Amino acid sequence: MDLELNGRRAFVMGASRGLGKACAMSLAREGASVVLTGRNADALAESCETIRAEGGIASYQVVDFEDAGGLSAAVASVGDVDVVVTNCGGPPPGKMAEVSDEALVRYFDLIVRVPVRVTSTFLPGMRTRNFGRIINIVSSGVIQPIGNLGLSNMLRPSIVGWAKTLASEVASDGVTVNSVVPGRIHTQRVDELDAAAARRQSRTAAEVAQASRDSIPMKRYGRPEEFADAVAFLASARASYITGSLIRVDGGSIAAI
Repeated sequence: MDLELNGRRAFVMGASRGLGKACAMSLAREGASVVLTGRNADALAESCETIRAEGGIASYQVVDFEDAGGLSAAVASVGDVDVVVTNCGGPPPGKMAEVSDEALVRYFDLIVRVPVRVTSTFLPGMRTRNFGRIINIVSSGVIQPIGNLGLSNMLRPSIVGWAKTLASEVASDGVTVNSVVPGRIHTQRVDELDAAAARRQSRTAAEVAQASRDSIPMKRYGRPEEFADAVAFLASARASYITGSLIRVDGGSIAAI
């Protein structure tokens, strides 16, 4: 299937590693010109080199999403894009009852305000050109709250509500807005969460990971490219009638209907 991404330009947030990096790679393989963003210059440069070696087109911007001025300057320098993949790092594990005011403000800015600000910058051009794809990487906690991830469970649903509302406002302009829910996709972030759970439970990280895999109907963690290919499809012309949706890539692990 030709996803018709040749000539399209994509802006991928948090592309230094994990799901953001995998999405950038998948979009590039489908023909999009990709701008990777994140804090780790070496990792971004290495990913761009890999994309170019495969015949793709890629550049990168070193951005700290908590630096509002630097983020605005970086976004302004990019110019028009057709696809935006929002992806901001998750807050640390912790109980909801123990969240401080400082942490609440900090992670609201990072998880909610930053994706909205970035999207709002690119949105007018998308509407004018009658083509745009806004794809948000969220968390399975927006459907089924995850234990000991109180801040994430609280804040990420805000992005889903924003995306659903925005989708209805821009659909007639050829712009779609969707959110993608990862299950246990094997990234460094998942390894870090498994390690944190192991410390709390006085178990090894390997034991925690095995128990997690056993709870998934497919009995394994997902591969980053499996998630990224779903994002690439949503970015494509083939997905033109999908908007305001919450797409799961979870191996069947989320129990809710």
